Amino acid sequence: MNETKILIEKIKEGIQEKKGKNIIIADLTNIEDTICKYFVICQGNSPSQVTAIVDSVKEFAHKGANSKPYAVDGLRNAEWVAMDYADVLVHVFLPETRAFYNLEHLWADAKLTQIPDLD
Repeated sequence: MNETKILIEKIKEGIQEKKGKNIIIADLTNIEDTICKYFVICQGNSPSQVTAIVDSVKEFAHKGANSKPYAVDGLRNAEWVAMDYADVLVHVFLPETRAFYNLEHLWADAKLTQIPDLD
């Protein structure tokens, strides 16, 4: 398993640890001129849950894949937090913000993988 796949797995675990929902992994590797290879998109129900998911992703990615984000944006409002892991961009949304921006639709050419929610 390559480093990027391990990182994605750890990001997913970090999201699930804090009950993040509706996880989608978008594979952009076959699309030209993208800023990264993968998007991981998920949501939390409140700004505090979004923040908790971000902290959990940082922890899991650091411990499990020895990766730190180059940048984390959006924590002040915690409606949409973007985490930049170079080849992987993580987007943690509030549900209404996610619906508004609809990243999955924008990247319709990507191969989308839906991760079932853990209850």
